[in-house]
Amino acid sequence: MSIEILKTEDYSKCSNIWNMKKQSKLAEKFLGELKSGNRITYIYKNKDEFIGEISLVKEMEDSDYTIPDQRIYVSRLIVKKECRRKGIGKKLVDFISVKAKELGYSEMSIGVDLDNYPALKLYIDSGFDKVIFIGEDEQEKYVILLKTI
Repeated sequence: MSIEILKTEDYSKCSNIWNMKKQSKLAEKFLGELKSGNRITYIYKNKDEFIGEISLVKEMEDSDYTIPDQRIYVSRLIVKKECRRKGIGKKLVDFISVKAKELGYSEMSIGVDLDNYPALKLYIDSGFDKVIFIGEDEQEKYVILLKTI
């Protein structure tokens, strides 16, 4: 098992983790961000199989999420359904924290739905210990958490 940076040409392999056809607009947006360099995605792999992914997004045009050269946004932590509850999410969050610090950031933000208790616990246990925003969008009530790195 390894964690590797996602190459743009391998992006379609993420369909092993999440339904890219069903979420085609999101998939197109993420691909555009990858190509522009605004999104850096890392893949948790077992041999050649994509098991999980997590991204860093440099610019969101919202200071709750990103501040140039200070705060970076952690996006799209997802683990293949049958591989959940095995510590892969924790490994990806720990890994991305190191990568964000290496890129020169001192803070990371993450958004999570308030009813996603496993994710909330993971993020709080991983040091996302400050609430910077609570809101609601068309899907759910959510919170933006902050971690100093």
